[in-house]
Amino acid sequence: MRHTHTRRTSSLALAASALGLTLSAPNVWANEAAERLTERLDPLESYHATFEQKILGGSGERLQSAHGEMWLSRPGMLRWEVEAPYSQVVVSDGSDVYLYDPDLEQVTIQAMDNRVSHTPALLLSGSAADLTSSYDVFYEQEDGGDIFTLIPSSADTLFEELSMVFNGQTLTELWMMDSTGQRTAITFSNITRNGNIDRSLFDFDIPQGTDVIRETF
Repeated sequence: MRHTHTRRTSSLALAASALGLTLSAPNVWANEAAERLTERLDPLESYHATFEQKILGGSGERLQSAHGEMWLSRPGMLRWEVEAPYSQVVVSDGSDVYLYDPDLEQVTIQAMDNRVSHTPALLLSGSAADLTSSYDVFYEQEDGGDIFTLIPSSADTLFEELSMVFNGQTLTELWMMDSTGQRTAITFSNITRNGNIDRSLFDFDIPQGTDVIRETF
């Protein structure tokens, strides 16, 4: 059971994983990059998409693939459903984050403190001002897309580098690298930006018989 749990743990880790792009630039350029990123994120009120995700090891080998659907509403609300290879759900109601594994009949609850809210998907649900004050932001264009790379100014984060790829005003990819060298790429499709999302999607009712674990950092 422990081996199975290790292989399948943590939708939050799935939501939090992505491949980072290393860029270097002087501070004045970083400031301009932060302004450009703010211009894209400030108008974002909601976001709905399907996603494909690949987790890669330090040498580039594929460790895991997944696909699913996500809904985001600012401020602070997220629903992230992994459909395959294993069913997992992450729900944030703005106060707590619920990580639910229906096969294990287990839900882990974490408060929306700084560490949890700094996972990539939840970063998008926060304010652009908080984001750009907590990270050094760098910018480049590649293949017609705008790439913003975020380097945390604090060590208390779940990633070392995070990149957001935009096509115009629309986020199309997330890439991240964590401290172990593990990298993840998330590609979004069927995107609806600033559409109507049912608020009840961000309420999580714990199914009867589910084991509940409340974590604190």
